[in-house]
Amino acid sequence: MLNFNLIAAVCENSGIGLNGDLPWSLKSEYEYFTQTTKRRCDITKHNVVIMGRLTYLSIPEHERPLADRINVVLSATLSPTDLPTNVLLFPNLESAMKRLEQRDLRERIENVWIVGGSGVYREAMSSPRCHRLYITNIKHKFNCDIFFPKIPNSFKEIGPDPETPLGVQQENGVQYEYKIYQK
Repeated sequence: MLNFNLIAAVCENSGIGLNGDLPWSLKSEYEYFTQTTKRRCDITKHNVVIMGRLTYLSIPEHERPLADRINVVLSATLSPTDLPTNVLLFPNLESAMKRLEQRDLRERIENVWIVGGSGVYREAMSSPRCHRLYITNIKHKFNCDIFFPKIPNSFKEIGPDPETPLGVQQENGVQYEYKIYQK
């Protein structure tokens, strides 16, 4: 079975989005997201980012699909012709994972990352495949219309990995801290 990790930035009121965008502008936090979801030990393999339709559409068009990663979009309403040919489309997380576990793809994959949105995060955290949660705790309340689901009690905070910045970070007057939880 292929495991996956989840990565999200979450503010104090559990918000993760507003009007199809991030409610904050934290360049260093975005760079952490990019570096973390691209990082791999075997350069012959690739990382996968799995996201819902709205998350994919919230990425600025000139940055879609996310570079240097296999992009997977979950949607019951899009058709393959709605996406670039190098983006994989599945109706749900389970069907995507079953395809990624097939030998022709599995041998080329190092890490799988769940990158949003709210419904995909909820489904992912309840899956036995979910290994770790990489959460940026933003120490500020933002006006949001999309929220991160409650983290199940089966996840416990662990120490940071060697690439995770330690302690409270600050940018644009906003403090945040990186946390890792493991099932």
